[in-house]
Amino acid sequence: MLHSQTHLRSRPISAGHLRAFEAVARHLNFRAAAEEMALTQSAVSRQIQSLEEEVGVSLFLRHTRAVELTGAGAQLLLAVQQSLPRIDGAVRQIRQNAGRKSVSLTTFASFASMWLIPRLEAFQRDNPEIDIRIDASDVALDMDIADVDIALRYGPREHMPPGAHRLFGETITPVASPWLIKSNPAIKAPADIARFTLIEAGDAHRTHLEWLTWRRWFEVNDMLRAQPRRWLYFNYAYQMVQAALTGQGVVLARSSLIAESLANGDLVEVLPHHRMDSPMAYWLITGPRSAPRPEIQAFCEWLQAQAETTRETIGEVPDPDTLDNID
Repeated sequence: MLHSQTHLRSRPISAGHLRAFEAVARHLNFRAAAEEMALTQSAVSRQIQSLEEEVGVSLFLRHTRAVELTGAGAQLLLAVQQSLPRIDGAVRQIRQNAGRKSVSLTTFASFASMWLIPRLEAFQRDNPEIDIRIDASDVALDMDIADVDIALRYGPREHMPPGAHRLFGETITPVASPWLIKSNPAIKAPADIARFTLIEAGDAHRTHLEWLTWRRWFEVNDMLRAQPRRWLYFNYAYQMVQAALTGQGVVLARSSLIAESLANGDLVEVLPHHRMDSPMAYWLITGPRSAPRPEIQAFCEWLQAQAETTRETIGEVPDPDTLDNID
């Protein structure tokens, strides 16, 4: 008997039993759970009893007119409430996408907001049969196993995997709104920057983005003791640029992300001869399982055409050694 119980408890739990358990735990009532699931009360009761036998402990305390969760039941409920919605969401997405062409990609939030999304309408207009799913995340994924087709990443060449395609690089330059510049004395030298509020990433000094800081810009321009009028800190690049667009200060911006804002005059370079080079670049990484699909190839070709436009806008000189794929 002991052997059979041990064998029983090592089997996978029935999903149907878990759904019955979740309904009873939510209502704390067998009859209400049975009505919700369109089952008889005895059928739900049998499912809960079978689940308790499989788990090996009681999940409910049964009283005359009510039930309550045991400690084990509460522990299981927490896991079930997290898992079942994720499973249901995945199934809905699979059903929705069945037979449809789709491209799923991951990239960091600022790049999605400032570069990708403003251009995406053109691709959708020319390819109405292709669905796009964007996951804005800084988390690096293993493209061999991840459920994503394309990753757009930011980093130095040595941190990119084999097969990564370089889209464009960047320089760092101080920019501000034309209104802010016109309403203050002219900025003629680096020292004049200290008269303004300076906008910066709040965690830049504690991360790998040290070269994006005003401190580095001060060092490059021999202003080691410079202190601005005030500081304004944000978490994301698009927040910093938005603050600059509304005249709240001067920001050290990434040229490739603000190229259009500079071209249309929404932002201006306050000291164009004091740009800084960046060791970073933007990269296109395609999952090996996704690469042969025609819709993925079409999207990658579109991305590379958009990247070429950005390189032209920021004045990046093509370099065959860096524009080729990483071998």
